[in-house]
Amino acid sequence: MPPAPGDREARRKDVSEAVWQVLADKGFGGLTLRAVAAAMGVSTGMLMHYFPTKRALITHALDLLEKRTDERPRRERPAPGLATVRAMLLDILPVTPGDTARNRVWVSSWDLSLADDRLAAEQAARYTRLRAALRPHLEAARDLGELPAGADPERLAATLVAFTHGLVVQALFDPDRFSVELQTALLDDFLASTAAAPGPHTQS
Repeated sequence: MPPAPGDREARRKDVSEAVWQVLADKGFGGLTLRAVAAAMGVSTGMLMHYFPTKRALITHALDLLEKRTDERPRRERPAPGLATVRAMLLDILPVTPGDTARNRVWVSSWDLSLADDRLAAEQAARYTRLRAALRPHLEAARDLGELPAGADPERLAATLVAFTHGLVVQALFDPDRFSVELQTALLDDFLASTAAAPGPHTQS
């Protein structure tokens, strides 16, 4: 007899929790059916009903990672302009245990994405969405005079994302050096330098 819909949904949640546990502990490099089955205390045969291929398991893991990222608590957007940009970038940095776990999983997924054209395109699309989310707040900052009149929001968004993700990687590898306080101070310093710098396309 097939399981009732409620039982099937509960089991799916158990499977997702086990996948996330393996990702948080071992990253994508350690994500296997055997590891997920061990985390659940079930056979790999049972998991084959959910993930008939390694690709199916990876796809589910990436979807789960994006879902958890989208649903994570976010800081209040305090005001138009750079204050909101700062809050959005702080939401990315590994400044809480949950943020650290998500970032570790994201970084571990990059190797897979670099080796797979479809996954690479999806990763590129995520960065495109992040830059697009920052752009209107940078435009507001420019209009408010917080940025130079000649500042290019598209280029600044790319610069800020590149800086923030570079800081993420350093903080993951050297958390003792890159404390929450230092990460915050470095971000504030970078935003201050951005506000003071002339726009990339300003005419002399």
